[in-house]
Amino acid sequence: MISLERRDGRPLRIGHRGAATLAPENTLASFRAAVEVGVDLVEFDVVTAPDGELVVAHSPADIHDQSPTLDEALRFFVDEAPAVGAHVDLKVAGRERDVAAALRRHDLEARGFVSGFYLGTARAMRLHGAAIRTGITFPRAMFGISEDGRRAPIGRAGLRTLRRFTPIVVPLLLGRTRAEAIALHHSLVTPASVSAAHARGAPVVAWTVDDPVVLARVDAAGADAVVTNDPRIFTSTLQDT
Repeated sequence: MISLERRDGRPLRIGHRGAATLAPENTLASFRAAVEVGVDLVEFDVVTAPDGELVVAHSPADIHDQSPTLDEALRFFVDEAPAVGAHVDLKVAGRERDVAAALRRHDLEARGFVSGFYLGTARAMRLHGAAIRTGITFPRAMFGISEDGRRAPIGRAGLRTLRRFTPIVVPLLLGRTRAEAIALHHSLVTPASVSAAHARGAPVVAWTVDDPVVLARVDAAGADAVVTNDPRIFTSTLQDT
């Protein structure tokens, strides 16, 4: 089973949707860009297409002619990235069996990490793929918390409120979902929330970090892995730490 713990005193690098700053997100080109920079895992979104096939896209509205299928994405890790972990951000519920089967077909169970914000995802993945590591994402996007656009001030206020309660929420979420890791919005990653997760044996994945100042903060808080659109910030920020 893939390790998500810090390596050599530093958090793991997870490329967000490949490396979305360097190439179009959720494409094989973006995967390749992330691997070239030296990530430990490549994260990508998986949704259900109208025909029922699992494809790599952030939402059904983002599916296009060049969208790789889940099988095409996983084949990349076999053929081109044999040392890199495959982080599936599952955006739909009820397809866990199919995701587990796909990872098994490509012999990627040991390198697979499946996370999502649905409370039942981790339990279902454990049922259908015991060797696949699972994570719960917090907060859920449907909470309406955003740092972008007109809702940004409300989003930031909501996150500040959540931060006070996150050390309490973390063990509750891990216990209810049986997830083996927790993916927290970077603003919720504090020494207290990390300690709460580690007390249950769960690593903390911080998302999505593109600011070197934020990277330094979540690193100091003890985050085990960091999701970023631009993995190059690790070199510029953590090279002397």
